[in-house]
This record gives sequence, structure tokens and C-alpha cells, in this order.
Amino acid sequence: MVVSPPPFTVTRELPPYTGILAVDAKGFTAEPGGTHQDINQLIPQLVRQAFEAAAIGEAWQNPLFYGDSGDGLAIGVPTRLLPALVHPFLTVLQHVLAEHNAGVPRGQPVIRLRASLHVGPLPVDPDRPERAGNGTARNETHRLLDSDAVRIMLDSAQPTITHVAAILSDRVFTDVVRAGYTSRHPDHFIEVAAAVPGKSFSQQAWLYVPEPSGSLLAVPRFAPQPTTAEPAAESAAGPAAPDSGRTPTGNAGGRQPAQTGELRIRSNSGQAANQVNGGMWQSRGGRHG
Repeated sequence: MVVSPPPFTVTRELPPYTGILAVDAKGFTAEPGGTHQDINQLIPQLVRQAFEAAAIGEAWQNPLFYGDSGDGLAIGVPTRLLPALVHPFLTVLQHVLAEHNAGVPRGQPVIRLRASLHVGPLPVDPDRPERAGNGTARNETHRLLDSDAVRIMLDSAQPTITHVAAILSDRVFTDVVRAGYTSRHPDHFIEVAAAVPGKSFSQQAWLYVPEPSGSLLAVPRFAPQPTTAEPAAESAAGPAAPDSGRTPTGNAGGRQPAQTGELRIRSNSGQAANQVNGGMWQSRGGRHG
């Protein structure tokens, strides 16, 4: 076995920049253990169908690295194919899962996936892809996949309509989407701070849902115009602070104030307009975990 020298002791070549896709099944551990093997085998089949339908089957047949995570997978692709992974692949994956889930017998588990896209230097080995691809960029891809932002996005959608929620690293968004290499406009994406509870990980990232539904279609309530308060309404501490211009987070209309720190969506395309508060999605119908 070849052992690399300790970090910071020698100068060595940088591994090639590699596109990384990771997917993970929603609710896998909640399913009966007897179904886990079937789901584990089904996910690669569905992802392969999407690769082929998106005309990038070559990347699936000859991955730069490949890893099975039990309830998902990670695969390395040439960076030139990242635009196709953003679109049409994610949309095709949504259609593949919708068609599959429509035929699942009642009471059997359906497959809904979170997906993350990232890029970075990783050792690759097309001859032995299962033994390659380890490094910081791959770790970050899985952290994005585990982040509250994309979990809440999929949780908040209507489960019979939205089957895929994706999160892109800022590097992928900048180099692929903002640069115009894919047919999705930047306004199709939602900027978030992706974090994983209990992990020292926080990065700017971008959410994308090919088929939004449910709470994702809610339009935020506009902040009311400032009004002159009645003298009796002022507290002993003095008049209220000037309006900040942000949407109120009180309990008007059934919305509950956040009890923990906020993770705010900073921009969106209209497909999702609520805010993520402390890991809970604040919708007009209350909280959804």
C-alpha cells in the first residue's frame, strides 16, 4: 500500500478538479429494515436511468470515482459535464422518480432524493472507481447533502409532486450557473447558508427544486406600512423601534416566532419564499419538521 507523505512536508501535484454528485434518500432509516436492501439497489438504477435520459450515460458507465452510502451514492464526473448535471439531469431525475413512485403499490416506500453538486480536487481512478475520490471536496459534498436547508426544502414540499431537492455549492453555482453554462437562470436558485447541526460546517450554497410544490410556492406576506401608534399603545420603555422593513416574525396569521437562531434565505426566484428558522420551515400552516 502506497502511503502519502504527511501534509506540509513535501510539494506534490494537485489532483484533477472533479465534478461530484451525491444523492441521499429521504426517510431511509424510518423504513422497515427488510426494505433497506431493496431501496439500496433501486437508487442506483433510478439515478442511472436519469443519467442516460439526460444524455450523460458515459459518466455513469465510466465514473471517475463511485461510492455507495447505503441510502444513496456519490459519483465523480468530468467537470465539463457539470452543466448537464445541473440541467437537464436534476429535472430528468425528478421525472424518473415521479414515474417510479406513481407505480409503487400502496404502503410500499417511495423514493424521494436530496442531491448535492460540488467540484474540487480529488484523486480519481477510472479503473478502480470504488477506491478513489476521497478528499475534502467529497466530504463537503456530503455535508451539503446533510444540511438543514435542503432537508427542510424537501420536507416542506408536497410528497406526491416534489421528488427531488438539490443543493449546489457556491463554486458550482458561480462557475456553471452564473457563468451561463447551463440553461437554468440564476433566479431559479435560492441562496442559503448551509449548515449541519453538530458539525463544524457552514458554507454559502444554492437550493434548486425542479418541481416545487406545497409550502415552496407560498408567497411571503409583505411587511405592513408603518402606522402612527396610539399614545396608549406605547410601553413604558418608550415608542417602538422604527420599522426595519423585514417581514414580521410574530404570530399573526398563525406563524410562530422562531425560538432559535435563524437561517434566512437571502434571495429566491419565487419558487420558495418563506424563511428557515432554527431548522424549522415557517409556513402559513405552521411548522413542518
